[in-house]
Formats: sequence, structure tokens, C-alpha cells
Amino acid sequence: MKAEIGRICFKIAGREAGQKCVIVGVIDKNFVLVTGPKNLTGVRRRKVNVSHLTFTPYKINIKENASDEEVLKTIQESGLMDFMKEEAKVKFE
Repeated sequence: MKAEIGRICFKIAGREAGQKCVIVGVIDKNFVLVTGPKNLTGVRRRKVNVSHLTFTPYKINIKENASDEEVLKTIQESGLMDFMKEEAKVKFE
């Protein structure tokens, strides 16, 4: 899968490893802008290297640079609230 706006991902590196986030902007082939939103998953809006993400098959329909409120509303409408709240176990090697 490729990095596209609205794609739901797992963070696999950094202090937010194991948390889910949503891509809200594509900066270039190596970096994207993600948000949790913070009050839902704990991931704040930030620039992230795509090598630190694992893509899920889920995608929500949002516009580029959508606000956290718009992302949260779309997640609720899509019925993915419980999925987004689950934290994954990250295995460090």
C-alpha cells in the first residue's frame, strides 16, 4: 500500500509506537503529515517518515490537511472508533 490521504496507519517507531494515526498530508516520497487525533489515540499532528509507519487496509474519506475535529468526526461516522483506540504490541528486535 502507498501513503495516501486518509489511510490509517500504525506507528512502529518513536515514543508513539503501537498507536494508530491517520495521514492528513503527503509531503514527499519519504515524509507524511499524520494526526491521531491526540485526544483519541495520543498521536499529535506531526511530520513522520513513512518507514516508521505500517499501513492498514482502512482508509477514511478526508480532505488534505483536515483538522483534528474533521478527522475525528469522519472516524466516528465510519464506525472505526474502537479500532482506533486499540493499541498494538510493538516487538523491538
